[in-house]
Amino acid sequence: MKKRSSNKGIRSIFRRFIGNRNTVTILGILACVAVLIVGYNYRVNQAISPIAIPYAKETIPSRTLITEDMVGKIKVSSSFTADATNLVKTEAEVVNKYVSYKTNIPKGSLFYQEQLKEADEMPDSAFANIEDGYTIFSLDVSLDETYANSIRAGDYIDLYLSARDPDNNLVIYGKFIESIRVLAVKDSKGNNILKNTVAYGKPSELLFAVRDDMYLLLMQASFITDADVEIEPVMRNQQYTADANETLVSSQQLQTFIQDRVSTLVG
Repeated sequence: MKKRSSNKGIRSIFRRFIGNRNTVTILGILACVAVLIVGYNYRVNQAISPIAIPYAKETIPSRTLITEDMVGKIKVSSSFTADATNLVKTEAEVVNKYVSYKTNIPKGSLFYQEQLKEADEMPDSAFANIEDGYTIFSLDVSLDETYANSIRAGDYIDLYLSARDPDNNLVIYGKFIESIRVLAVKDSKGNNILKNTVAYGKPSELLFAVRDDMYLLLMQASFITDADVEIEPVMRNQQYTADANETLVSSQQLQTFIQDRVSTLVG
């Protein structure tokens, strides 16, 4: 009986304590202070806690493809990265990007968005990786010949050749070179045309990297003046590019015709 009376007394005291307005006010103030303290500590910890971001382990020149071995990680305050909106914060955003053609990245420097470019944003970046024994060939084209600017860098296309045989008064036409990769599309001022729209310039030339012997054959074709030789690009579908084969001269007859005409002109 004494124990039961004791419990009732405790509950009664607790109800009076809670029912007191001053008590409620004090508890509310204490709760607010606790929330402020916890929130403040959280914000401070977030601001001063270090995070790892990428930096350049070596000086990286302009137009260079950034690889994993060029990138390290350094810890900086979270508040520092919060204020730097253009700062690159992950290694994945750096590796396999190109350094802009407008800048170099010094050793020890952090990376910023405006310093990095995708491959198709870089003027002539593809030229940096041409294999030995290959030469750049430029083919003059028009808007119509590129299918209203639909041929783009990286596409695999075919080159057809048309000519007039002056000896037999015959017109020759056929596939000349197959599965040739377009290295770049440029306008008349030498600017890269990167998007499939005439708003980005009218195409004036297609550039290819071909074996030296194939380059010689293409140049010989352009030197022939008595047979109305024309080389035209023929666009193929996406699967043709995806399943690209080796670049080959596809017509021995056309190759022989060109070499014979050059021999006749020279001889």
